[in-house]
Amino acid sequence: MKKGLLIFSSVAAGVGSAAAGSLAYLKKKGICPRCEIKKAAARLHRNYVNNAPYDNGTCLTPPMGWSSWNCFRNKISEDVILDIAKAVKESGLADAGYVYINLDDCWQSSMRDENGKLQGDLGTFPHGIKWLTQEINKLGLKMGIYSSNGTLTCEDLPASLNKERIDADTFAEWGIEYFKYDYCHNVPLPTAAPYIDSVAISGNGIEKEVIYKASDAVLSGEAKAVFENNGNSYVKGLCSGIGTITFNNIEVPKSGEYVLTLIMKKYDSDAKYCVATVNGTSKYEVLVPECKAFSREGRFQIKIRLNEGVNIISLTNPVGSEQDSAAVLYERMGKELKRATKEYAEKNNCDEKKIVFSICEWGKNRPWKWGGSAGNIWRTTPDIFASWASVLGIYEVNVRLRKYAHPGAFNDPDMLEVGNGNLTYEENKSHFTLWAMMAAPLILGNDIRTFLKPDGTVDKDSKILKILTNKDIIDVDQDAKGIQCERVKSNGVTDILVKPLEENGVALCFFNKGPAKAKMSYTVEELCNRIDVTLPKSSKYICKELWSGEVTETANVISAEVPSHGVAVWRISAQTK
Repeated sequence: MKKGLLIFSSVAAGVGSAAAGSLAYLKKKGICPRCEIKKAAARLHRNYVNNAPYDNGTCLTPPMGWSSWNCFRNKISEDVILDIAKAVKESGLADAGYVYINLDDCWQSSMRDENGKLQGDLGTFPHGIKWLTQEINKLGLKMGIYSSNGTLTCEDLPASLNKERIDADTFAEWGIEYFKYDYCHNVPLPTAAPYIDSVAISGNGIEKEVIYKASDAVLSGEAKAVFENNGNSYVKGLCSGIGTITFNNIEVPKSGEYVLTLIMKKYDSDAKYCVATVNGTSKYEVLVPECKAFSREGRFQIKIRLNEGVNIISLTNPVGSEQDSAAVLYERMGKELKRATKEYAEKNNCDEKKIVFSICEWGKNRPWKWGGSAGNIWRTTPDIFASWASVLGIYEVNVRLRKYAHPGAFNDPDMLEVGNGNLTYEENKSHFTLWAMMAAPLILGNDIRTFLKPDGTVDKDSKILKILTNKDIIDVDQDAKGIQCERVKSNGVTDILVKPLEENGVALCFFNKGPAKAKMSYTVEELCNRIDVTLPKSSKYICKELWSGEVTETANVISAEVPSHGVAVWRISAQTK
């Protein structure tokens, strides 16, 4: 045998011996080896799946507006925000579609109020956020706000984890219409599940709680009964989405709200989590905190709704990974936002102000895989910076995620840096064009006040303002089809992007990432052969270049010399008689 094979065989034998020893040890300790393997596998991918679209009836095209973070960071106040809002109105940006004025981090006080509600910084936002929202609304604009899916925000201020209901109610009361939800100080949900001895139902006229033993329930997956020395048993194996316990005989005399008590065995101090599903549809979260376990039995209660007669309750922990946890927690806040705006409108007999829900966990947990069930838009990358390298790097990630975008649900490559940093004119144009081609939110991050002259008139010569108000490019972004572009050709230096548009149109973009000019071309025939493009075949096509405004006719070939870090982009339609 060759020396390399001999070494490999020896190592493999050693690994095999170690694995066999580990399995023997687990079995000796009463631990299911197969369960441990499944739990380890669950930590590597997404296990929790919800295919229902978020569908809150808003954000059918990518949202457009302005956010405070890129320009002002923590130096914001109600005066600054009002000045920006007025500048958005007076500069013509509002008429171009930029309607959301979004407060990012540092708007809030470090103290919640006496009722536990978030409140604006008492020094920099003395009139409160509701007042500010009303002032913004008077300008015909909409108010946006920020929190984090954690114990604190990224700037270490009060955040919304486990306070989703009260914060959603507060935002609805204030009239908020855009909500960015960050990921700092996040505490992932436990992958461990309670050990279930039994469940009990009480309340709503039941004088004495009715107990249902786990030994009478149906077990599936890796859920299994563990028998104690005293003859009693409990059920384990409900963790990481690998097992479920189902009680099929929960009977109550009338429909209404009841108390569900989980009677649990406390054999370790770890926090536990599970979801109680009632009659296959209604879901209730159970988060059991870490415990001292001085007593071996514990009781944890939640309120649930049951129907008159027999009900079915199943318990399992669907969380096996941080990706699962993120999906569940963002979905939780999304549900609360929809509930809160609807209930506020009904209670106050007013029109519902639906909230665009912006998921911002930096692409860490592949939100494009689950974001459409949790919110309207989801960040696909870490934060953007005002540099060409940052813009290009984010583009390279986001352009690959086309299949996940559709009306009401969009990939978010972060806010625009147009007008910030040292981006050149061509780079600013390219940045704006690429975001529009990718059907991305157009959220400005520059100081809008610079678009107004000292006398209050608009600086119509501002190159940045002209970029941001290019109606043709905005129309590409806001197209009702809601389709993100596809990169159809790339040689590493130049890219060709295609974006189907409504009314049988199509946008074609040449993008030159290189350091020198590049000659590029594409044919209409290639466009027409794409199954997602409805451009009809014709003898001639009308091509409008969306930066120069030049309109040309072509029978087939479209070509251009594209500057370094620049773009050429056309809206193409068939010539009609």
